[in-house]
Amino acid sequence: MAPVLRGAAVALCALPLLGCGVAPGSVDGGSPAATEESDAGETLTGELTVFAAASLTDGFTELAGRFEEANPGVTVRLSFAGSGTLVQQIEHGAPADVLATADIPTMDRAVDAGLTASDAVVFASNRLQIAVPPDDPANVQGLADLAQPANTIALCAVEVPCGAAAEAVFDLAGLEPAPDTREQDVKAVLTKIVLGEADAGLVYRTDIRAAGETVRGVDFPEAAQVVNDYPVAVVTEAPQALLAEAFIDSVRSETGEEALTDLGFDLP
Repeated sequence: MAPVLRGAAVALCALPLLGCGVAPGSVDGGSPAATEESDAGETLTGELTVFAAASLTDGFTELAGRFEEANPGVTVRLSFAGSGTLVQQIEHGAPADVLATADIPTMDRAVDAGLTASDAVVFASNRLQIAVPPDDPANVQGLADLAQPANTIALCAVEVPCGAAAEAVFDLAGLEPAPDTREQDVKAVLTKIVLGEADAGLVYRTDIRAAGETVRGVDFPEAAQVVNDYPVAVVTEAPQALLAEAFIDSVRSETGEEALTDLGFDLP
């Protein structure tokens, strides 16, 4: 199984959304290739380093394992953190081959900084859900309960995609959130709920599905209006550019899409 590396916890703000174009590094919604080998059909070998948003932990761990199984000469190293943290690490020289973020604005920042060597393609989407402990001690019914100072609330920091999405749903509902803690990635918010350190929090519905019986999800209508698209791209000067392209193709293949939908992601 692919080794998993955990990222640091500082995120920076993202730049505006790029349109869907064909210029290098732009976000593209083209159709996926279905192969896990190079175009020339040669055997793939080497170590691939993938930087991916924390909410992709379960999905990319599974996809990396499948990629290694299909290509026995390949090892995939996975580093998960908040999307802004990953971009910051690459900016500071961290070696990576693939970057996958939890929203387009954060990928835009990487594109504008010249950190991507290929078009960024959207491969999945996700939306928020309220997470509560299984016994739901605060009796959370909807988003308004996360604006009650009497409840202990965990949210993502506004600088990371899950935090930006949280701000958007509160704005739509005309509510002012009352968070007791702001975390640097969505997994940290989920951990607060699992440990009983918060009455409720906003995480992605894929995180709630992955957590099983340790948390319970509460739907709210504003979530359908704030959908996070997930783009992926090859990093500029990637040590393993060929492997990076092949991995992205595998993520966007039919089997990759099936694995992501099984985990609760929507497809573009």
